[in-house]
Amino acid sequence: MALSIGIVGLPNVGKSTLFNSLSKAAKAEAANYPFCTIEPNRAIVPVPDKRLAQLAAIVNPEKIVNAIVEFTDIAGLVRGASKGEGLGNQFLSHIRETSAIVHVVRCFEDENIVHVDGSVDPVRDVEIISTELLLADIQTLEKGKSRLEKQARADKAAQQMVAIADKMLAHLNVGSPAATFVPDDEDLFAAFSRELRLLTAKKVIFAANVDEAGLAQDSKHVTALRAIAGNAGAEVIKVCAKIEEELVAMDEADRLEFLASLGVHEGGLELIIQSGYRELGLCSYFTAGPKEVKAWTIEQGWRAPKAAAVIHNDFERGFIRAEVISFDDYIVCKGEAGAKQAGKMRTEGKEYVVADGDVMHFLFNV
Repeated sequence: MALSIGIVGLPNVGKSTLFNSLSKAAKAEAANYPFCTIEPNRAIVPVPDKRLAQLAAIVNPEKIVNAIVEFTDIAGLVRGASKGEGLGNQFLSHIRETSAIVHVVRCFEDENIVHVDGSVDPVRDVEIISTELLLADIQTLEKGKSRLEKQARADKAAQQMVAIADKMLAHLNVGSPAATFVPDDEDLFAAFSRELRLLTAKKVIFAANVDEAGLAQDSKHVTALRAIAGNAGAEVIKVCAKIEEELVAMDEADRLEFLASLGVHEGGLELIIQSGYRELGLCSYFTAGPKEVKAWTIEQGWRAPKAAAVIHNDFERGFIRAEVISFDDYIVCKGEAGAKQAGKMRTEGKEYVVADGDVMHFLFNV
């Protein structure tokens, strides 16, 4: 599985500039006018994980394979997008395919960069996007309910789902996102929501796009955004999209030195991906051998057979056992042989819950 993140926001807030830096390629045209991104741009980006280099230093593999995250840059939404204003619904549909949303909010003043509403106001801007996503969800839910009502004449489960839809519509119509809806029947609701893929049910990370000075100290705009995010239970990541673009061309040493000179230690890419992993409850385990050292993304709490399935479905179907070494033990013991000798390699069965950083080898038979 891979983390998928949609980058959304008003036109001209820095989405495409941020996307260019995240994808390490100028695939999204950044221009000083609205709607410069006509089709959604997608990029597969390796997940930064320093542990891979540590494993590779011991194993000396032919290649290192990072976990990946897919970023989708979606054209700027405007007031009325849910009704087709601007570029409208065609872009809202792309957000449904993502696991989480990064909402880029402009938090800097620059009279040379046009704001679609004439001024910088994070509170207003967030409200516009949130309202459009909410209105789009209401439309989706109404259509889903209409379909269910036809099935409900002969299907008891559909009748129960109609009741859930009614309650959720009431919830959305007072301005509350789907993420805060508490259903009476969790199982029925889960099936229903998987089909609808409601936008306001997704985890949201706010990216405060600041100028260089704003990285070290919060501006009034960032403070206002933090208040909004706090009320929504969301996280705010400060990024400077222009600086992120500059970082792309630097080697690691220069990059770290430049970031330190700005009073920060990690770039926006790392912070956004780390936040995405936290918000979605993801973690990584590793496989390590002479051909490759590789990171695999799973959900926290997965048992060994399900975790094995991300390599190949046959691994889950024919699972016998897993040989496991914790990351720290692998490094201290300088590899698999040392871990075996020190008694740090464990044999785990089907009920083992995989921990972040486990170095694993699966035995299976199909």
